[in-house]
Amino acid sequence: MRPPLAVLLDRYKPDGQAETADVRRTWALAETADDPWRRELPLHVTASALIVHPPTDRVLLRWHQRQQAWLQVGGHGDPGESDPLAIARREAVEETGLDDLVPWPDARLRHLVIVGVPAGKGEPAHEHADLRYFMATATPEAAAAENEHAPLRWLSLTEAREATSEANLLETMARLERLLER
Repeated sequence: MRPPLAVLLDRYKPDGQAETADVRRTWALAETADDPWRRELPLHVTASALIVHPPTDRVLLRWHQRQQAWLQVGGHGDPGESDPLAIARREAVEETGLDDLVPWPDARLRHLVIVGVPAGKGEPAHEHADLRYFMATATPEAAAAENEHAPLRWLSLTEAREATSEANLLETMARLERLLER
C-alpha cells in the first residue's frame, strides 16, 4: 500500500519548474520516510492554510516571530496525524480562534512549496515541505491571536502583498486571487 502523502502528490498538478522540483523532493520523502511529518527530519512535511473571507476578498495573516514575517497559518502534524487538510485546519483554528473554517472553494491542495526555516528553539536550520490549502470563514471578526507574540491582520490582497516579502506566499496569494476573480 502506497503512503497517503505519495497518493496525494500523485494526483497534484504542480505549476512551474520550481514547484515541480519541490513536489519531486516531497514525493521522494513520502516514499522513503516512515513518517514524513517527523520534526527531526531535515526536510519534513507541514500543512498550512491561507484564510480568506470571500465576501470582502480579504486574507488573514499571522506574524511569525521566528521567521520575522507575516505569513499564512499552519504548522506541524501532531504524532499520529497524517491528513494534511485536517492538520492545516487544526493549526488554523488553534492560531486564529476561528472554529468555522471550511476548505474554500473545495478541499484541493492549492500549493506545495519547500521553505527554509532558520535555526531556533533548540532546532537546527531545516526545511518544510508545506502543503497549502485555502480556507474560508464567515466570521472574520471572531479571529483572535493565540498570544501577544503572534498578532493577526485582515488585509486586502494588495495590502497582504505589501506586508510580506516571501515570494512563495506571494505565489499562494496569486493562486487565491485567480479563484476570487471567477
